[in-house]
Amino acid sequence: MSQVLQGLFRALVVSAIASAVPLFAQADNTKANAGDRAQGAVTADQQKENPTDRALTQKIRKALVHDKTLSTYAHNVKIVSQDGHVTLKGPVRSGEEVKSVEAAATKVAGAGHVSNELTVAPPASGK
Repeated sequence: MSQVLQGLFRALVVSAIASAVPLFAQADNTKANAGDRAQGAVTADQQKENPTDRALTQKIRKALVHDKTLSTYAHNVKIVSQDGHVTLKGPVRSGEEVKSVEAAATKVAGAGHVSNELTVAPPASGK
């Protein structure tokens, strides 16, 4: 392929990618994240970086991802570990998933060490 054709091909690819970016940039989680701005709210940036809390978060995430009965929502909940205490946040698809995610976290962190702030997401629209 000549250099001119290669240049045109690269320009077309870059143009196609650039035009697709706005499709991904339209996600707006403002309403879902409003609670994170409340005074004293636990947020993902408060995850402790000590080895014990990182390992705790990793074990819980691994348990959730390996549970194929859970939705993608449940696989991606926020898990924030602070000095051995775990806070679960984010949407899941059902009340049953709320219970399953909390049970998995409690199995790893222990009873009394999990705060459940999970919510049930509204059903997906029929687009």
